[in-house]
Amino acid sequence: MRQLNKNNKLIVGLAAIIFSIIILLAIYYIFFSETEEVLDEPEIIVQTDDRISPNENQALILEILRIRNRDLIDIIMNSGKGWENKPNMYFITEMDELEYISKNVGSASRGITETFIKEWDSIFKENKIVRDAEEEQEISYVTLKIMQRKNSGLFGRQTNDIELANIYLIYDYKTGRWSGDDYFNDTDGYGHYINNKVEVWFNLYQTDFDHDGIPYWTEVNILHTNPEVDDTQNDPDGDGIPTDWEWKWGYDPFVYDNHTTLDPDQDGIENIEEYFMQKWFSNPYCQDIYLEVDGMDSGGFLDPPHILYKESQQIIIERFAEHGINVYIDDGWPEGPVNKGGELLTHYERMSQDSGMMLQYYRNHFADERKGIFRYVVMCHRGGFCHPATFNNYDQMAVGISNQQMITAKGAFTPRTYRLMAAVSVMHELGHSLGIGPWNVGGNDNFTFAEGRAAKQEFLDEWGNYKSVMNYYYIYDKTIVDYSDGSHGTGDFNDWEFFDLTNFQYESKVVEDPGFELPGVEEISFMETVYEHLPLYTGFRLGL
Repeated sequence: MRQLNKNNKLIVGLAAIIFSIIILLAIYYIFFSETEEVLDEPEIIVQTDDRISPNENQALILEILRIRNRDLIDIIMNSGKGWENKPNMYFITEMDELEYISKNVGSASRGITETFIKEWDSIFKENKIVRDAEEEQEISYVTLKIMQRKNSGLFGRQTNDIELANIYLIYDYKTGRWSGDDYFNDTDGYGHYINNKVEVWFNLYQTDFDHDGIPYWTEVNILHTNPEVDDTQNDPDGDGIPTDWEWKWGYDPFVYDNHTTLDPDQDGIENIEEYFMQKWFSNPYCQDIYLEVDGMDSGGFLDPPHILYKESQQIIIERFAEHGINVYIDDGWPEGPVNKGGELLTHYERMSQDSGMMLQYYRNHFADERKGIFRYVVMCHRGGFCHPATFNNYDQMAVGISNQQMITAKGAFTPRTYRLMAAVSVMHELGHSLGIGPWNVGGNDNFTFAEGRAAKQEFLDEWGNYKSVMNYYYIYDKTIVDYSDGSHGTGDFNDWEFFDLTNFQYESKVVEDPGFELPGVEEISFMETVYEHLPLYTGFRLGL
């Protein structure tokens, strides 16, 4: 019995020892082995390559792409010939204290000659200035002044140089972006500056080994792309737009975006089209309107020219610029398609909407790749309409200019009157392409002036304050030449708030067949969904 008890005690003792060992091992595992694991983990160190220009001689390049003087609109709206005197402009740049004055053109052997930009608009007459930089310099300070020389005194022999703009910029060599008076995602567009005197388009960039415009530091540290490979040819996310464009406008080049439908500024020009138009000043965040304009051969000795003069273009451009919309008019741009703007088409005495005559021009003189981006304008002899050439999209316009219109405008046949009336006529048809029609704004396209005094008075009582080029009673009023902003009192209508820049891409719910009579409300299809993207004006007074 004693031996049995002795064995039991031995077993219990061994069990206690084993249990204690297990407990000690568990404590060690929890409190010691885990700590050693954490301490043994290798430390991850992210290294940044802070070099700025290891592959090339560092320098900064400023391109002055376009300067537009905004004074013409005020001058040409007043009688006289002041509009014929184009401004003498030049620019002064200072890049890290190095000054350059553009008017001082010459060479060491022949001296200096003063040469001015003698244009209202210097589109496609670019200039470039290069400034060497210290290697590995991180920022540069740039000033761009736009100047105008004005003559004064007896016979204009005295001159006075006026500052139109003073643009201050800070350029970052790591990111390739600039800040200051112009900056990424500002309201008037990156690389676009506007004040009440002048508009300037410019570009600022540094020397770059692979010529894709993305700086070395950004490529190796942000995008992790090869700084020796041109990223204008690479599209890693396969969305149809290369890395350089996506980076410039704030998209991730490695994340797929449906650029065929993205239209952040809602101007009807989707991102893939903005990319296509980049050499013609497009901006995916600022509303753009593109017009291709062709002229028509003269019909005789007394027939006025059927073209859209530069001054007429500037009137149109300026009216939209006043509302933050950029209008670009191709009347023969360089590098355009074979059948680009500026062609002189076969002469017809009168253009007709019902005949579909515009189809021959639309098909054969308006490039397919421009459809859906540009609106097509033909300056013709007589007739004027915005009517679909194919399907039911309002993307083309016939604009008639004739002697009869000059007489109606009470301006005889002066060059000034022609330019004003040409601008007015284009603006009227463009207004239709932007969504205004007699079926949704009762104050436009009325013919009551031909229906007697009572009909005229009834219309004026209703819409007399609608002082717009869309109103036939004011279309030839040379004191207006504008759309209405709704500020003229009872019965006025704000065209600008109603405009839909995407309208030209949609099938209209209105069908204007031969014999269509204004306002044509009964012709509207799908009345409950008229202009799904463009609601009816609630002030329309035809019982709708």
